Amino acid sequence: MTKTELYELLDYVNHSREKRMEMARMVLSNSELVQPLFEIGFDVDNPISSKACWILEFTAREKLAYIFPHLDVFTTGLGIVHFDSSIRPLAKICELLVVSYYSKEKNTTQKALTRVHLESITEACFDWLIGDSKVAPKAYAMTSLLLLGQTFDWIHPELKIIVEQHYATGSAAYKARARMVLAKLK
Repeated sequence: MTKTELYELLDYVNHSREKRMEMARMVLSNSELVQPLFEIGFDVDNPISSKACWILEFTAREKLAYIFPHLDVFTTGLGIVHFDSSIRPLAKICELLVVSYYSKEKNTTQKALTRVHLESITEACFDWLIGDSKVAPKAYAMTSLLLLGQTFDWIHPELKIIVEQHYATGSAAYKARARMVLAKLK
């Protein structure tokens, strides 16, 4: 399947879980589709890019290793994405990667992610946390940063300050995640 054909199929994807999973199954059956999906996803001024990011998230949830060959593209592209509907799935992929990386059980994510990747994810997570992102990316960022603080000792103090500063004005969902993070930071 060509990038153009994939692009046309994405036009039929809507926000429903069923449609996103249907498309993700196609990608899961053909890992070569991940690269053009990333290309479309990081065409950041094109509204269809969000649909590609949705499919990347569903693919990563099922088979995280499909992201590994594209980690350089993924991590360098995190800072340029600006649609909320693209940021949320990318933040979730970051959380999936970081949770897997810090798992107590040995796994392939620990070999795939480099320090440079972790630094890029850290930067993106802080941008989402202090920026105008919606609550879901902020929650995913908090979880990721909490774990990344095991590698970068400066993260926990910064994370604590930011979460406490925004707690009073945060939504109920933000406050729930913030309480969990703050409890683990003590």
